[in-house]
This record gives sequence, C-alpha cells and structure tokens, in this order.
Amino acid sequence: MPALTRDEAQTRARLLDVHRYAIDLDLTHGPAHFVSRTAVRFSARTPGDTFVDIKPAELRSATLDGRPLDPATLDGNRLPLTGLTAGEHELRLEAAMSYSRTGEGMHRFTDPADGETYVYTQMFLDDVQRVFAAFDQPDLKAVFELTVTAPPGWTVLGNGTATRDDATEGRWTLAATPPISTYLVAVAAGPWHTVRTEHAGLPFGIHCRRSLGPHLDTDAEEILDITRRCYDRYHALFDEPYPFDSYDQAFVPEFNMGAMENPGLVTLRDDFVFRSAVTDTERQSRGMVIAHEMAHMWFGDLVTLAWWDDIWLNESFAEYMGYQVLSEATHFTDTWTDFGIARKSWGYDADQRPSTHPVAPAPEDVPDTASALLNFDGISYAKGASALRQLVAWMGEKDFLAGINDHISRHRFGNATLADFVDSLARATDRDVPAWAASWLRTTGVDTLVPVVGTGADGGWTLRVDRDGSRPHHLTVGLYDRDPTDPARLVARDRLAWDIPAPAAPDDDAATAGPATAGGTTPRRQHTAPGPRPALILLNDGDLTYAKVRLDPASWETARDALSGLPDPLTRAVVWNAARDMVRDGELPPTAYLDAARAHLPYETDTAIVSGALAFARTQIADRYLPAADRPAALNTLSTIARDILRRTEGSENGDGQGPRLAAVRTFIDSATTPDGIQDWLSGGSVPGGPALDPELRWRILGRLAVLGATTPAAIDDELARDPSATGRQGAATCHAALPDPAGKQAAWDALFATDESTDLSNYLFNATAAGFWAPEQLDLVRPYAARYFPDAVALAARRGPALAESAGRLAFPTPLVDTATLHLAEECLRTADPAPALRRKLADQVDDLRRALRVRGA
Repeated sequence: MPALTRDEAQTRARLLDVHRYAIDLDLTHGPAHFVSRTAVRFSARTPGDTFVDIKPAELRSATLDGRPLDPATLDGNRLPLTGLTAGEHELRLEAAMSYSRTGEGMHRFTDPADGETYVYTQMFLDDVQRVFAAFDQPDLKAVFELTVTAPPGWTVLGNGTATRDDATEGRWTLAATPPISTYLVAVAAGPWHTVRTEHAGLPFGIHCRRSLGPHLDTDAEEILDITRRCYDRYHALFDEPYPFDSYDQAFVPEFNMGAMENPGLVTLRDDFVFRSAVTDTERQSRGMVIAHEMAHMWFGDLVTLAWWDDIWLNESFAEYMGYQVLSEATHFTDTWTDFGIARKSWGYDADQRPSTHPVAPAPEDVPDTASALLNFDGISYAKGASALRQLVAWMGEKDFLAGINDHISRHRFGNATLADFVDSLARATDRDVPAWAASWLRTTGVDTLVPVVGTGADGGWTLRVDRDGSRPHHLTVGLYDRDPTDPARLVARDRLAWDIPAPAAPDDDAATAGPATAGGTTPRRQHTAPGPRPALILLNDGDLTYAKVRLDPASWETARDALSGLPDPLTRAVVWNAARDMVRDGELPPTAYLDAARAHLPYETDTAIVSGALAFARTQIADRYLPAADRPAALNTLSTIARDILRRTEGSENGDGQGPRLAAVRTFIDSATTPDGIQDWLSGGSVPGGPALDPELRWRILGRLAVLGATTPAAIDDELARDPSATGRQGAATCHAALPDPAGKQAAWDALFATDESTDLSNYLFNATAAGFWAPEQLDLVRPYAARYFPDAVALAARRGPALAESAGRLAFPTPLVDTATLHLAEECLRTADPAPALRRKLADQVDDLRRALRVRGA
C-alpha cells in the first residue's frame, strides 16, 4: 500500500475542496467482511486528475457524477479520478472491506468470556481507507454523515449522537459532524454495557464490553467525575466552547494505543477498566489519558494540523494539558512527579538515539505518511510536553493561554501549522517566541547541565552551571541542608531562579550564566554565597526544564545517604532521574543505583517513584546492564527491597501505603529466583498481610513460575479455565511461551511468525506471546532463535502492516541477548534486509539500546 506523500497531498488540496461524505456501513455480513458505501461531494478548483484512497477486499462499483468507473483501474489503494472539470462532483463507491485483527481500520473482537462480538474503528493515521473511500489527508476537512446497520442487540456509537431507526431493525443514524479530518471519524458497535449521564447540557456516556460491565460500574463515578471536572476546567481556560454534540468514551478491546481523540467518541484501551487491584498512580494515569484526549477536542479536532510534520501540535499540547489540567481540577495533584519519573525518561531515551528528530521536524523530513507514523514517540509526546512546560515557565501562564486562545479562535474548524502557532504566541507576549521555537522545537538531543561548585575568596562557596548543549533554560536550583536533628532528612535552604541563555555564537560560553536578575537579563557570573556550601545542590529542582542534570560529588554523597529525606516527591524524582541518566551514560555503576534503591525505596511514599525506580532496576539494570553472572544477586537485592516495603506497609493495604505495597508485590514476583514464596502465595490465594490474589497477580505469579520451570502446561490451562477472559487468554499465552521447553518455544515461535492468515494471532495475543518468549533465565534455550528473528520479523512486518511491525520490533526482539553476536545480526538486517519503515525504526532503536547496554557492561 503506497504511502501518501506530502507533495501528493498538497497537489490534491490545491485541486479539491471536499464538502460532505455520506457513509453507509453494513456490519451484518459475517466475521470476515463488512460492506461500505460512500458518497462524497466535492468540487475541483480547476480541471485536473487526482485519486481517492480505498483498500477494499473487493471494489464492487464506483461512479463519478453518475459515470461508471472501472474497478479494475484500482491501483493498490488508489482509484484514479481522471478528467475532472472545474466545479461540483459526486463520487459513489461500494466495496466489501476486511475486518482487522491488528487494531487498524475496523477491528473485530469476540469476547471469550461470553462469546459477544464488538467492532470499532481506528482510522489514524491513514487507515480510513480500510473502512471507507476518502480523500485521506488531514487538511481536506468535511462534514460526515454516517448510517450503520448492525446485528440485533447491538448499540452503535459515533462522532455524533446515534439514533436507532425504529422502522428498520439494526439501522442507526449518526448526527452529522462539523467539518473534521478523515482520520477522526469513528464508529464502535456491539452489545455495549453503558453508563450515561448529562453535564452542562451535553450527553456523556462511558461504554465497555458486557463482561467488563461490573468493573466499569465500580469506577463509573470516578471516571465521570474526572470527565466533568476536566470539561469544566477546559471551559475556564479556553474561550471557544466544546465544539461537538456529545461526549462518549468507549473502552474497547485490543486497542493499540492508550486512547484516540475521535471528536465526540473517544476510544480508550479497555485495560483502563480495572478488573484487578491497581495503584493510585495507575488511576491517575487513567485520569491523565481522559484529560489528554479531552484537550484534543480543541487542539487536534477543532484545530488540526495541515500535515503530519506538525503532529507535535496535537500530542505535545494534549500531553502537557492532560497533566496540568488533571492536577488543577481533580484530587490528583502530584501529576508532574509521575510525568517526571515515567514519561520524561521516555523522551530522554528517544532523544539520545540515532533515530531522534526535532519536536517539530522540517516538512521535508516527513515526506509521507509512513515516515510520519514513526514520529509518534517519546519526542512528540514527552519531550514536546516538557518543552511546553518550559515555555509556560518562561513566558508565563497568562500569556501562554492568551496565545493558545488566539490560535484556536483564528483556526477553528480549520488547519494550522507551527508558524501559525508561534505567531499566535508571539502576539500575546513581548518575548522572542520564534527564537525560543528555533532553539527548542527545531533541534535534537538532550542538553546536560553540570553544577561546578567552588570555594569563595572569603571562605564561602560559589556555583556556576556548565551546559553541554545549546538550548536556553529557565530553571530552579534547589539548595538543601541536612536536618541537624535528623541527618537522614534534608531541609530546603533556598531555591534560586536560574536562566541559561542560548549561546550567542557557536563558540560562546553562555553555559556559565548565573542567576536571573529581576529585570530578566542574565549576567555571566557565578552565584556566590557566604558560609558553608549546601549539602545538596540540585539543578532543575521542580523539573521545569528538559535536560539531564548531574550532581557534584558532595551532592551525590548526600543523595546517597538521604534521598528519601527530601521533602518534595518531585524533587526526589529529579534526583532519581539524574541517577538513572548517570547509569545509562556510564558515570554511575549500576550497583550504586541498586544500593540507593536498597537504602531509600523502603521509605519512599510516592508510588510513581517506587514503581519507576523498581522498573528501571529490574528491566534495565538486572536484565541488561549487569553481566549475567551478577544478575541473581541483583534480583535478590530487588526481592529484599520488596520485602522491606511489604514490612513497612503491612496493614495499609487500603491506605497511603497501598500503592508502594502493590508495586513491591509485583517486584517480588518478577524478581523471584526460586518458586519458594510465590508458589505459596498462589496456593494460598493471597500475600501474607494482603493483598488477596486477583487475576492479574495470579497470572503474574504463574508467568514467573513458567520462566523458572516450576509449572506445567496443564496448570496453565487450569488457570485459564478459572479465568476464561480475554486477559486470561493473554496471560495463558505468555505463560505457555515462557516455559523452558524446546517444543513449547517452537510452538510459540510458529504462532508469532505464522505465514498463514488463518492462524494469525490478534495484536494482543501476539504481544502476550512475545512477552513470554525471551527470558534471561533461558539464554541457552532461546539463543538459536536470534538468527531466525530477523528474517521472520521482516517477513511478518511486510505481510501484516505497521501495527504488528512495531510490536515485532518492540516486544519480539531478543532483548535479553546482550552480546555482540546479536548486535551484528541486527546491524546486518538493517543493512541488507530492507525492513518495513515501522520495523526499521524499532530495530534501529533496539540496536542503539543494545550498544548502550554493552558499553555500560564494559563489553
């Protein structure tokens, strides 16, 4: 399927003005196909030729202005429209379209818990053509009218309010949309379990499959309360009212992303309908996704990018607003701690790989939709949101919001570019926004900020900040002393506002700039103070900028002794991130990070920090950065940390300690080196002191027992009989793939890389099987599969498309094989095998991560 190029899109946009689509979908034709009928009214500005996008199983008919078009002229996914005259036209097409099992186009899912079937669309980025014919590019907005015929007992949801036709069973009509982009059209159909309410005169609804209904009911008030609060907060921030006629949120199965901002019908992965215990941080993450998608109603849906080089205008803004609005409108007031520890590291890692790109890449660097799809990563989300947070700190929230409202007002129901965005911000402030954008949005890489502490002439101390990089930074420097009554606690001495300007020239040493003055200028001098230096000097305290920070030796010694004694969780997150970065850059031994975790995580009260630090220690340090011979000791350290947290939080299963306790239980399971303990938990049905084992914990234990060779296929099947849900099937797939059995490994491999469409795994079952296949405990067993992986992954990506290509590169890669042989195989694949773009990007990132792991190991 050829990718649409930017040049082709611009040519088509100059020729066409698209007015209205009338789409009829018939979902009653069995499990393989549905029927799609499209009538699109458009005008041509001048005579010319173009094409319409459609990827049918069978194109049954097509007419242009009543004149039949030959279906045989369909070239891949393009039907030529030749000889257009200037003026109005109507195109009609009917096609049989294939259902998807990869989360792209019209995805079809049958719930193993009750046999009910559900379908939903995921049109982004260029998958509209899998559902109906369209001029599929974001700057050809139009009105959409949809009718859907569904099986009896189904409910149909869409962008507009849905009305059932009493005269025709199963026939539904969706209210016409305002002008929106093709990729934002959405339909979801099935026997949904629904909770409805009304707020501010609009119908609100939340929906999930029936088998999850009791779990949705448990959390319905929390979900709806967050939705209402975010809705009200956005109306306080934005001048433009909510632009659509309803607000539905459908939690759908086997969804590839966290959620999708379809106007009026947000689709979210139904993992957010919690059927097992979760931490408060995980509830906060669900709330952030709700807030993030609602921000898109204005930034992305009402005002949409003109081409995919400006995807950051959608995602960075929604990411920033999601965290900010959730913290302002709900009881989740520490959202930026979770962002700092969990999301920001995603951006830092992506920005240090060869595949990095600017937050706002140059248009010529996004030549087609295939290349655009690769940029939905930690840079477009986490780095972009970090840049916007820095922008707000630099220009002030009042001016920032004034610029945002100007931007929305000027481009409502239209399309906009980076230049439009910068122009609106510049109109709201006397700051040099274009220069800021050039430094922050058009460049790549992560600056590193290093404190240089000296002794003053009068016996005091001095501080300057050195920068390896080129961006301006507005940040805070935190100064902390040990509490004289408790050396394990730190108390704030002062917080210095500190501005580092961009270099005036390539050889300019502006990195040594000092504190900001009241007038906003930044003299090139160092900070000087009398008396003893602080015990801890922390750059970027409050985490307002995007940069790696280092600790001077005395500050690291203090952090090593008293990190958990810092008073603010966001401050502690900055220190943990600094330690993480120093490990990755080879400046701190991985064992030193484990020592800090051993000393401080048992006393940490913030769940995001506990979960994030344990995850890095488990998946990176133990599994990749330490030699295989040192791994058992690292796992034992993690088990000890988990035991200490469990002891500290005993009796607080439903209180403030619930989150760290659950994180510790998960870590203890994942780090077990023998079946002792976790087998007793599984047999007894609970962890001593709580919690009881819910399905998630039972599958987690069974998965670990499978890796250790301490369970059997029959025991896995028995657990699946106990939990025959979709997540149960995924848990069983992981467990079977994890067994250290040659025949079992071969069966799992055959399932992953099947060559027959009839045996293809769905996207979630693929992910689950891949998650169990590679285990560091089984290196000798799985090593022969490394050479098979690369040709098989290339073939899979070519046959099954971008979503499975991304999964194959991210989850099925032989990650535990940290050796030069695997590195050479991967490099050879990239040189000679021509993998599909989505797989190529993931393989390139895996290669870079593998090289880093080898450097950290000293190999």
